[in-house]
Amino acid sequence: MLTFLGFYAVYDQFAGKTLVFDTKLLAWSTVLSIAGLFVVYILSDGLRLYFTLRALGQRVPLKQIFRLVFINIFFSNVTPMATGGGVAQVWYLQRHGVRVGTATAATTIRTVLAVVFIFTLTPVFLLTLEALHNQTLISRISWILAILIVLYLGFFSVVLLRARWLIGPVSRVLKAMRMLHLISQERHIRWQYKCRREMLHFSYSFAIYLQGPKEFVSLSIFFTFLFLISLFSFPALIIAGLGYHVDYIVTTGLLVVTTFVMYFSPTPGAAGISEGVFGSFFSSILTPDHLILVILAWRVVTVYIGMLVGLVIMQLEIAPGKKAREKT
Repeated sequence: MLTFLGFYAVYDQFAGKTLVFDTKLLAWSTVLSIAGLFVVYILSDGLRLYFTLRALGQRVPLKQIFRLVFINIFFSNVTPMATGGGVAQVWYLQRHGVRVGTATAATTIRTVLAVVFIFTLTPVFLLTLEALHNQTLISRISWILAILIVLYLGFFSVVLLRARWLIGPVSRVLKAMRMLHLISQERHIRWQYKCRREMLHFSYSFAIYLQGPKEFVSLSIFFTFLFLISLFSFPALIIAGLGYHVDYIVTTGLLVVTTFVMYFSPTPGAAGISEGVFGSFFSSILTPDHLILVILAWRVVTVYIGMLVGLVIMQLEIAPGKKAREKT
């Protein structure tokens, strides 16, 4: 419903209430180039986590890592601000022998690496891209984004540098749950011990990563960069397939800022908001009749395909007897 509302807002406000399907998008050259970029997108997404785990001294089979890629895409796009993706990754890695603290550190490091790239590039594109200079949307929400950036960076600073500060609040939450009789005394003691242990291990894991094998640390950074480049290149390929002359820097910059806004979207997977922001930004370089088509194609290749695959894999993971079959 949220996605539909986002598309309708673009259709009504930016697309001139026109919607045309252009068969040029189905040309073999376009389909093959988008499919090739999709493969790079998925491979780099998996390898950035794989080498982060290797830097932390963990070896998880690549087969399991790529299953996790799709599970992460699914949960990230059905939970507000993509919060479920991290939880799902920790749950999955824990099922495959990685300690909760280490798994949490790995997924946090993976997120922080991407955030550093996006948060560094966004101000540059906001100041240099002419296509954004007359955007009323940016002028209206700029102060909100500034506050959110400070809060976001502040949270990650605490997580990365002072993770032990979180032990107190977690302990108080568990104590409140015990007082409200939501958990038993025995479970309170057990959970308290496990939380303290895993949070200390989580904090220690960042030092392990920074002091880990340089080749694995470097590869985790490289594949994060490759992942983001492939993600930001989809609009350029789609638009070029429709016959437009593409300024790669402009299309990449517009999508970087779009992704930046999506980080703070409260709707699941930024549904509705991502379509609206994309339509607002790209309306200056696309004709109205192609705008909805490009947005739909972009969401299909970056979100919907991965969500469908992730849903199937998730169902297989939680199928009755799955763990028993793995043990045998």
